[in-house]
Amino acid sequence: MNYSKTNNLLGWMCGIIATLLYIYTADRYNSWWDTGEFVASAYKLQVVHQPGAPLFLMIQNLFSNLALGDKSQIAYWMNIGSAVCSGLTITFLFWTITALARKVTISESNSLPLNNLKIFGAGVVGALSYAFTDTFWFSAVESEVYAMSSLCTALVFWLILKWEARAEQEDANKWMLVIAFVMGLSIGVHLLNLLTIPALALVIYFKKAKQIQIKGILQTLGVGIGVLAFVLWGVIQYGVKSAAYFDLFFVNNLGLSFGTGIAFFVLLVAGLLVYGIFYSIQRKKAVLQLSMLSLCFVLFGFSSYSMLLIRSQTNISLNNGSPDDAFSFLGYLSREQYGSEPLIKGPVYTSKATGVEESTTYRKDAEKYTAINGRGEYTYDKEMLFPRLWSADKAHFYTYYTGLQEGEDPSMWDNLKFFWNYQINHMYVRYFMWNFAGRQNDEPSHGSVLNGNWLSGISALDQVRIGEESLSNTHQNPSRNVYYFLPLLLGIAGLVWHYKRSKRDAFIVGLLFFFTGLAIVIYLNQTPMQPRERDYAYAGSFYMYSIWIGLGVIAFMDLVGRFFTHKVVVIATGITAFVLVPGLLLHQNFDDHDRSARTWTRDMAYNYLVSCEPNAIMFTYADNDTFPLWYLQEVEGIRTDVRIVNLSYLQSDWYVNQTMKDINAAPKAPINIDLSKIKSGIRDVIYYYDMQVEGYTDVDTLLKIMLSDDKSNQVQFSDGAYVNILPTKNMALPVDKDSVIRNRAVPVSWQNDIADALRWTYNKSYVTKAELSMLSIILNNNWKRPIYFANMLGKENFLGLDKYLVNEGLLYQLMPIEKGQPEETISLVNTDTIYRNIKTKYAFGNISQMKHFEVDYRRFVQSYLFDNTINVALDTLLAEERLGEAKEIALLAEKHMPQHIVDINHVYSNATVGDTLLKVGEKGVAEKIVTRNIDYINNHLDYLVRKGNRLTAFDQMDMQTTVDSFNRYREIAFALDNKQLMAQIKRMDDRYFKN
Repeated sequence: MNYSKTNNLLGWMCGIIATLLYIYTADRYNSWWDTGEFVASAYKLQVVHQPGAPLFLMIQNLFSNLALGDKSQIAYWMNIGSAVCSGLTITFLFWTITALARKVTISESNSLPLNNLKIFGAGVVGALSYAFTDTFWFSAVESEVYAMSSLCTALVFWLILKWEARAEQEDANKWMLVIAFVMGLSIGVHLLNLLTIPALALVIYFKKAKQIQIKGILQTLGVGIGVLAFVLWGVIQYGVKSAAYFDLFFVNNLGLSFGTGIAFFVLLVAGLLVYGIFYSIQRKKAVLQLSMLSLCFVLFGFSSYSMLLIRSQTNISLNNGSPDDAFSFLGYLSREQYGSEPLIKGPVYTSKATGVEESTTYRKDAEKYTAINGRGEYTYDKEMLFPRLWSADKAHFYTYYTGLQEGEDPSMWDNLKFFWNYQINHMYVRYFMWNFAGRQNDEPSHGSVLNGNWLSGISALDQVRIGEESLSNTHQNPSRNVYYFLPLLLGIAGLVWHYKRSKRDAFIVGLLFFFTGLAIVIYLNQTPMQPRERDYAYAGSFYMYSIWIGLGVIAFMDLVGRFFTHKVVVIATGITAFVLVPGLLLHQNFDDHDRSARTWTRDMAYNYLVSCEPNAIMFTYADNDTFPLWYLQEVEGIRTDVRIVNLSYLQSDWYVNQTMKDINAAPKAPINIDLSKIKSGIRDVIYYYDMQVEGYTDVDTLLKIMLSDDKSNQVQFSDGAYVNILPTKNMALPVDKDSVIRNRAVPVSWQNDIADALRWTYNKSYVTKAELSMLSIILNNNWKRPIYFANMLGKENFLGLDKYLVNEGLLYQLMPIEKGQPEETISLVNTDTIYRNIKTKYAFGNISQMKHFEVDYRRFVQSYLFDNTINVALDTLLAEERLGEAKEIALLAEKHMPQHIVDINHVYSNATVGDTLLKVGEKGVAEKIVTRNIDYINNHLDYLVRKGNRLTAFDQMDMQTTVDSFNRYREIAFALDNKQLMAQIKRMDDRYFKN
């Protein structure tokens, strides 16, 4: 078999192996974060969060059809879509490595068969090493954009190498047009692929330049960065902005219909491109012709965004941002809802705002566009070049990382130290080492030595950085993966070998490595305390490093070949490299990347929905308490009568408008607000201004004041402007008791406790559209539909209604009950409902048998299922002396309790179950729980002691939870009167606490 056929076959084999692995380990349903939204939106071709991913959604929609009508299989088939994209990425990586290796080795004097073996060995090891890495494998098994984005990046780099190999052929430029088209398509997936443009420019320069010079390299890099900027801002931003302003002129000045200006602009651009192409042909300007054709293909690919404009016009359930006109589409593409970070010059966290530079945008009204205030930019008293310490919200953490005193201004040195220590080292190098050295565990880390660090597995080296790690609890964690630096070292060997053999190619790969890694770090300018780990953003960088891992195999084989000339020995060297790198990566990573048995994301969403009474309204806030619910409703059609109201979106007029419409089987939310009064730019924020109002004011009256255009209900500021205010925080809502009883809004046993009115103190100093809408819903609902708050919501989202929220497990229901409960805490528990939910409604999946819980699983199982639901039910049942029911729930909890202890927080949570079992007479089961958890505490205390003074402020919570857990189990053990347990606890007490 010749080289080309073997190369093709091995490339496809690597891709198929990876694809089959990903399909086997893929999530069977949706997983956390954006996947629920993506699956739901792809299934019905809806609009996801900004800036959208229309091509991804359309392709995933095709995969959904392979479920053949089985709605429970739709998410799995979309996950298979990601698996296929990831497998193709591995195929192109193999071909990229072999292409780069062959360019160097084909001219060497070694025998051709042995050269080919080296090349193919490099391709197999490099491609499969990347296939089994932590970050890439994670994205390969879920329906997220990063798998498809990686494919686009891999395809583009492979295509430029195909062009390079055929650059002298007459039709070589066809490869450039394919690259341009893939670039345009990739915009409809993720923008990360565009970062390859500067490196592609260098490939062209190195191939076409008669003489390579530093000046030429720098100029080419400048051109490449300019092209990147042109696509990012010229095509994506200013192209759409120009179309929007054409439409503004045609509608407002010429009186034509909406969209006329956009159509004219599209025709104008098309005409100019056609003219440019014909002009370049006639004048024989090849570069201009290629540029114009490439721009056409980029625009063809970018046209996938028309799907969002079309679908947004329809009555779809999920219509994020509602980009149905030129200016809302521009805001959607610009990610207006997320804001931006300063890059070149900006404030430091101690800066004070001195003013606002207003901007203007436009809102589509009935007949024309209306000018409104856009997103203003604050001006500050202190600014710094290259600002890294910029967010006032994170001031407390900046002082921790820099060592500065509170209020002390950071210097440029402090700024650069944070950039190096946190943004580069913690938020990039740490992720890089996760993939090529090893990982301590998958617990998020903000500076702790206990969690989230990179780990090699070589104890002497690890101990220098983070202290002792060779303890049983940490070794039992499946997410503890160690590679002994082997992938890292093989990659370094490949980098050195590549640089020595082909400086140009090594520089191009290095440039791609930089632009897909550190360049992103600089651009994102991330603040501390990110809500989740961000390693997925740098997968392209890890892809490039895997090229060097592959080339390292050749370096390794060459080194051995100097001493052993026999062909078998050299082949054995390649096999050894395969076992020690991709083999080790697969062995270490399989157990924590296998999601095939995980169902808890779906189960959690199911439990929330089935907890609701018919036609309920449920307030949620973030990704993980909203997107899984959307998935179940939109895809599987479960409890579509429940109206999900996301409070973070409710701050936008487009979402308020959608909330006032029926969706699926869920009636519209009863918001009685004239939309013209809360359009974008109108009443975005209403501030509290104490007007010394006595007593409590009805919500109805307050809403009328805040929504009034009458100046007598407004306050005049020093600049002469009149603004609406919230005149008092003391609110009241009269209660229609007949409606409460008629609609069964409270348990029958509580009907005598129905309040005449809800009276509470509002808990914020401002009101946004979200709070206006919530107050309107609560007022106009009149207890006809149950209103729930998800237990994941922060206290600030309760409006101050805490005392009237009743714990029913995963949800708090708003009830007009007055039992003398405290004002600022949720103390009421609907015991019958929480018992019934746990006993008969909740799905527990297979959490008791799972050996690995990734971080979001842990959080939801421990915090929301056990702490906030099961343990509350147990405490309440015991307090009400309902011992039989407490026993049922405790035994059910023990049955579904994870048998593999995950972390110290689970240990603490398990104590309530053990204590309850003891009190209801299940002494044997209680002893089993106490014994298992005490053993864990003993090991964990030993672990903490060995860490010693390496423990940081971020570890204080873990230490306190460990101590509290020990004290709880000590009390239970003494009550059990188990001498063996008591002896063990005494030994622990003497060892860890006496001194």
